[in-house]
Amino acid sequence: MSEITIYHNPECGTSRNTLAMIRNSGEQPTIIHYLQTPPCRERLLSLINAMGITPGELLRQKGTPYQELGLDNTELSDETIIDSMLEHPILINRPIVVTPLGTRLCRPSEKVLDILPNPQQTAFSKEDGEVVISTSNKS
Repeated sequence: MSEITIYHNPECGTSRNTLAMIRNSGEQPTIIHYLQTPPCRERLLSLINAMGITPGELLRQKGTPYQELGLDNTELSDETIIDSMLEHPILINRPIVVTPLGTRLCRPSEKVLDILPNPQQTAFSKEDGEVVISTSNKS
């Protein structure tokens, strides 16, 4: 069993790039397709606490019912935001990666490099061609 878990949406380029960087470090993570298998309330709260962010900072706006649900209201409680994410998992921003070195919302995808136990094994470019690790500066 891997010590790395990614809460992944295969339709998201950032999530795919993050997963590819994890694999490029020699790891095969546990992949949770969170839209099909959303975290329970306790797990979601645990992830938020581990990342050191607020529930509002984990809310995804683009391509979600964020506006329709009135989640832009700054008076909403954390409980209401959590309830909305549990009812509509698409509101949970992604990818979230958990490793022995920490838990992070990996936006941009390079943020995963700070919490991977092993360095990148080869050069790496994102799907759009942006070079993240060149052959001359593998870390």
